[in-house]
Amino acid sequence: KQWYQRRVRGRRGKNENESEKRELVFKEHGQEYAQVLKLLGNGRLEAQCFDGVKRLCHIRGKLRKKVWINQGDIILIGLRDYQDSKADVIQKYNPDEARNLKAYKELPETAKINDAQIDDDNDLDGIEFQDDIDGESDEPDDDRIMLDDIDDI
Repeated sequence: KQWYQRRVRGRRGKNENESEKRELVFKEHGQEYAQVLKLLGNGRLEAQCFDGVKRLCHIRGKLRKKVWINQGDIILIGLRDYQDSKADVIQKYNPDEARNLKAYKELPETAKINDAQIDDDNDLDGIEFQDDIDGESDEPDDDRIMLDDIDDI
């Protein structure tokens, strides 16, 4: 029993899938390539499929907590016969595999593969902040309250 516990303890935290090369899986009938738009939580995500449809996808149990899916990743999804707006995530492609799919003309030329090219919605929804680098403001001084002018409260 101690040997087994040591072995399990030694394996914890190591991701063995990272280094090994796996065979490139192409889509079959009833499957489609997609790019992750938004992670929704609870094992769900929103993906833009390369057939032009935006779908709500469910991450199947085999991938959950084993394969981490991020925004912008290229995934293979299984389409549902009875619900066109929903699908199931079958596999996540790493960037090298996605580039190979693009080279084989499986993905369109417009597909962005690198994670850095995906917008993370960090644009603050159009809010602009004005930098006050030199300590001077364009506003009139009579609207300002100086700390020296404030009496004890």
